[in-house]
Amino acid sequence: MSDEPAAIPLADILRAANELVASGLIEDHVLGGALAAIYYVEPFTTYDADIFFIAADKSLRAGIPAIYSHLQSKGWHVEREHLLIRDFPVQFLAASGLTEEAVRKARPIEYEGVAAKVFSPEYIIAIAASVGRHKDWARIDQLQEQAEIDRKLLDDVLRRYNLKLPKP
Repeated sequence: MSDEPAAIPLADILRAANELVASGLIEDHVLGGALAAIYYVEPFTTYDADIFFIAADKSLRAGIPAIYSHLQSKGWHVEREHLLIRDFPVQFLAASGLTEEAVRKARPIEYEGVAAKVFSPEYIIAIAASVGRHKDWARIDQLQEQAEIDRKLLDDVLRRYNLKLPKP
């Protein structure tokens, strides 16, 4: 990979994820992580795109290997845990528990004519709280300051998954 930051080929990433649904490899997908947060707040730098998915086949053979194989056949390259499209890293993450619920409740969007879904800010906050890195706490603060949050939904999700937000 080059030292220059790659432009984010988000429409291509979303198109590829939609193709995975159409091919039957995954049931559903959603844009998560930093790019999902950027949908609601002022932009900031991010290293990769996170696509959370629900596998169509729940067996151990399903999911990541099939996704990697399919996308490699379309010209994507592998670098460690990422698939690269035009030198931009994309991580496909199997959803379960909180993230599966977040995929199923995601908001539909359209990006450059491509249909997609994005985590709602309440689920971005809950997922960030479950991970708990410094950058996750910063993302929580930014979302609470800049995004329109459904407080009842957020409190319900946090309670059901036994999560706590950082104290202000």
